[in-house]
Amino acid sequence: MAYSSSNTIPISRQMSRFALNLKYEDLPENVILEVKRYLYDSVGCAYGGYHTKDVKILREIALEQGGTPESTIIGYGDKVPATQSALVNALMIRALDFNDIYWREDPSHPSDIIPAALSVGEKVNASMKEVIVAIVLAYEFEQRLCEFAVPGIRERKWHHATLTQFVSPIVAGKLLGLSEDQMVNAIGISGCCHHTIGCPTAGVLTMMKNTVDPLATQAGVIAALMAQKGYTGTERVFEGKEGFMDVFGEGWNVEKLIGNLGSSYKILECSMKAFPTEALTHTHITATLKTVIENDIQPEDIEEVVITTIARACDILFDPHKYEPTSRETADHSLPYCIARAILDRKITTQSFSEEKIHDPKLKQVIHKIRGEASQEFEKLFPAKQPSRVTIRTTNGKSYSVYLEYPKGDPREPMTMEDLDNKFAALSEQLLSEKRQKEIKDMIFACETLTTRDFMNRLIV
Repeated sequence: MAYSSSNTIPISRQMSRFALNLKYEDLPENVILEVKRYLYDSVGCAYGGYHTKDVKILREIALEQGGTPESTIIGYGDKVPATQSALVNALMIRALDFNDIYWREDPSHPSDIIPAALSVGEKVNASMKEVIVAIVLAYEFEQRLCEFAVPGIRERKWHHATLTQFVSPIVAGKLLGLSEDQMVNAIGISGCCHHTIGCPTAGVLTMMKNTVDPLATQAGVIAALMAQKGYTGTERVFEGKEGFMDVFGEGWNVEKLIGNLGSSYKILECSMKAFPTEALTHTHITATLKTVIENDIQPEDIEEVVITTIARACDILFDPHKYEPTSRETADHSLPYCIARAILDRKITTQSFSEEKIHDPKLKQVIHKIRGEASQEFEKLFPAKQPSRVTIRTTNGKSYSVYLEYPKGDPREPMTMEDLDNKFAALSEQLLSEKRQKEIKDMIFACETLTTRDFMNRLIV
């Protein structure tokens, strides 16, 4: 079921038309399996985010506000309005920065939008087959939007939540059964008012780093509900006068956004995270661990560590604030911090960003020995490859270097089921017994037999 782009039909209408016509029966088996793998990964991330301060705050607000008990907060079991569960559940998935990543011209975390499908699916008691289709659409359009702007909107100092605002209403609208005109309106409603500036991931990071995308997910649910009631929105929100493309400047590949829809599925190109850190750190962490472990390099033996990377990684991950992190949000976006902890602990886990680790006196003995080096050669390889060269020079004059082109979790080096099981267990072990972990895994991989309400109820701890 392939669609070609047209200059005469508005972009949002072409997106809506494809979304509304896509059926479960259209999906290849490997695409359905990949949806389940990302569901499994995302539910694990949600359990990992269960105890975080930011999740607790938003859950408390949702419970204080009350409202119709339409859908479930993952793990907790609270029944709240779909707009609230979409926000809280998206933050739970996002809170540890451990969920999936797609990076072309722009980065994104498509699983941030999964709660839009789950919350609305539960509200209307949709089948999980319908939710699977909606999740495919989330990945399809979020990833296509990452290739739409050239250069990406991140290079224009905007955050990728600006992309999510166009996708979440499609996901929610699909499950609400919107008409084509209503879907177009929903995209126009959300796309007019939820652009996100880049500062949540620049400099000193706060809780907003993980919250802006969940807010854009919630906004899409609200927009779809508005459209269902008859609210109208801008149809040419992308290409119209003072629309997205006009406001953000020149450089757009419309074919990347709406060309050949249905000929293949973008979810197969997405990556999972092996580390709970910013995506551009992963190849460097992998290379560092390989260097120190294979050569048995001790922290006290290190004279200097040089991380050769692309220019944008130096800009985002090596700014001065990243050498003095005081919060988890800044630490997991600090390449010096992540490399220092990898050297000190020979691993990176969710515990690498505890208060104790962030304020560890040994950290300062290592972190200021690490510096970034931008490479024009590497810039030409990105994003098809995510190159890293880690060079460690020791006090005895020796030098050790490792070069890698992509991290674990990339489709070319995918997470195995064993990897996923280990990650899920590590994230959920404080909440679930091994028996319950297996029950939830089995349920997720057979979820097409369930309703969304059954599915969400079985995630309660």
